Amino acid sequence: MRLAIVQTSPVFGEASANVKAALNLMSSVEADLYVLPELFNTGYNFLDGREAEALSEPMDGPTFVSLAEFAREYGRYVVYGFAERGPNLYNSAALVGPSGLVGRYRKVHLFDRENLVFAPGDLGFPVFDTPVGRIGMMICFDWMYPESARTLALKGTQIIAHPANLVMPHCPDALVTRCLENRVFAATANRVGREDRGGHDLRFIGDSEVVSPRGEILVRLGDSDAGVAVSEIEPALSDDKRINDHNDLLRGRRTDCYEL
Repeated sequence: MRLAIVQTSPVFGEASANVKAALNLMSSVEADLYVLPELFNTGYNFLDGREAEALSEPMDGPTFVSLAEFAREYGRYVVYGFAERGPNLYNSAALVGPSGLVGRYRKVHLFDRENLVFAPGDLGFPVFDTPVGRIGMMICFDWMYPESARTLALKGTQIIAHPANLVMPHCPDALVTRCLENRVFAATANRVGREDRGGHDLRFIGDSEVVSPRGEILVRLGDSDAGVAVSEIEPALSDDKRINDHNDLLRGRRTDCYEL
């Protein structure tokens, strides 16, 4: 299957224009699954919860409608990040396909001032079985916790879709280890640009990438420009956890030794 990472440069608060820009990038390449950044439609650097609430959407809001229409028209799957208005306000990701919503994920590990804006995710780490592979989601800072990717691997994910708004430099190289230790594909879709608001100056590092179960960086975009890249992958490679005749990475875990 063809896996696309979409690296955008959103303008804060301009949701309609940001969605249109992402769709233009997506329409420039053919892929089975597209992964968009975290909060790609609104921007990231909210001043407070009220501002985030004003820019949030319900699951079936206008961003969902636009991307679900793209997925339906072209027979594709899309993962994207957005501020979800629900019983609480969540930093969420949704997976949509030709038939509409496949599933959603709410960010478990909130980063820095996100803790002042969003509620912690309450859905765990679900995995969704689709015709293009078994897809799990995590968002940005979730990468810092090995348990995120490991939980998805234990649940059988083949592809970790990873919408992100990375400001620290470590994640792109660290995902090599996450993929190696779990033998899964990961698609990190980051953004570029800068948001200097309310005394908080954030610069986003780009470097969106696709990494293989063997830790190979199959494609990596640059650190300053919006763009899109596609990798051809075989999701079933993630099902083989053996590294030699005697070591299976998941079966070889010694859970009896890990308890505190």
